[in-house]
Amino acid sequence: MTNYSELAVKLFDIEAIKFGDFTLKSGIQSPIYIDLRVLVSHPEISIEVSELLWDAALKQASPFKFIAGVPYTAMTMAGVMFAFHRIPMLICRKETKDYGTRKRIDGQFSPGDVCLLVEDIITSGSSVLETAEALTAEGVVVHDVVVFLDREQGGKACLKQNGINAHSVFSLSELLEWLVDAGKITHSTMEKVQAFIAGNQCSQLVPHLGDTQSDKTKNICKQLSYGERAVLCKNSLAKRLLEVMSAKETNLALSADVTESQALLKLADEIGPFICVLKTHIDELKDFSESTVKQLVKMAEKHNFLIFEDRKFADIGQTVQQQFQGGLYQISKWADIVDAHSLPGQGVIDGLKQVGASKGCLLIAEMSSKGNLITESYTKSTLQLAEANRDFVIGFICTKKISDDPRLVHFTPGVHLNSSGDLKGQQYITPQEAIGSRRSDVIIVGRGIISAENPVTAAQMYQKAGFQAYLEQIQ
Repeated sequence: MTNYSELAVKLFDIEAIKFGDFTLKSGIQSPIYIDLRVLVSHPEISIEVSELLWDAALKQASPFKFIAGVPYTAMTMAGVMFAFHRIPMLICRKETKDYGTRKRIDGQFSPGDVCLLVEDIITSGSSVLETAEALTAEGVVVHDVVVFLDREQGGKACLKQNGINAHSVFSLSELLEWLVDAGKITHSTMEKVQAFIAGNQCSQLVPHLGDTQSDKTKNICKQLSYGERAVLCKNSLAKRLLEVMSAKETNLALSADVTESQALLKLADEIGPFICVLKTHIDELKDFSESTVKQLVKMAEKHNFLIFEDRKFADIGQTVQQQFQGGLYQISKWADIVDAHSLPGQGVIDGLKQVGASKGCLLIAEMSSKGNLITESYTKSTLQLAEANRDFVIGFICTKKISDDPRLVHFTPGVHLNSSGDLKGQQYITPQEAIGSRRSDVIIVGRGIISAENPVTAAQMYQKAGFQAYLEQIQ
């Protein structure tokens, strides 16, 4: 009998399973990469995997006459099953030959014959559906598929909608636990992969086989809603932010860059109903007083928004700790969220967390100003720092989505309905581009609202544009 945990370690050791930072075919950055094609160089492991698939077929699948491997990796596994168990096999090509018999299906079969599909990994189920579609077009019946590894991203449900039952040898969750127990990966790595899987679920768009070629089955990765993401959050501040965004139907943050307290409080009261976050540069106020922030906190409670002080901490831990809790502004007493540069390293986070553990920190991963010196390598290091401090870091200031962890929130500045720029290097993008194309979460808008003839009307326009772009993403 196969020891599943030992098999998981074997797969890890031959690099069939890798952990790191990988760009998938879709363009999404993934913390895990599974490539079972390497099994062709390891016949003993390949046989072990194929035998497990055969056992799953006998125990779980309905009766079948043929087997067929989904092109191309699983065809080797089906070949082992064919040779070891004398089961007839069909070969299904991805494309029709343009020579000879011009067949797409090779093998001798009759209409009505039942074929069991064999697959190595299932994510969305699209490859299985394409193979099943080719077989059913020739009159072959497909009821089941046996799969070695289920990535748990919705593929089984998609296949079920199409009348195909998927039976997996084991799941990605089980694989991760076995590798943790064997000391091959850390709990942190496992949690990172689990968060990625939770945030990249697949949704079936066309729920029936047999459609015309123009309606060929398609799949997309489903983006979780703010509410669904809130459930995943262990950080109470991130959870609260996403719940506010969901309840108020807004992903708008107002950058309230004004120089007088009365103007700040007026904006907070008038624009508060339409925003999830109010961002301040408190040191711009000429008449700052403790009364100002007390009234601002009351406005936040009244209109259910969070206060974000854009302090951009960037010093050693001891210094930022004093800047956060002391001085004239005593930011830790009234701000829900602050931001920091990752340049000082872990120390800046430790310093802030010691006095504001219940708060949330955004790391500055990218900037919207022209000619800024942030590099791709710096952004990647910032991402790693955030992932190591998810108890306090709730997301990023960035120009686009940089993490697929649904617990981290992306704030994008420089958003304007008119995508141009100013004379001081600010480069604007539209709400649709920020939320839709760049897949950010929160749009930060300043002058587009404050300088408008009617700031309230402008805020409503930005709220509607940003939230509509979000709805299009999750739908």
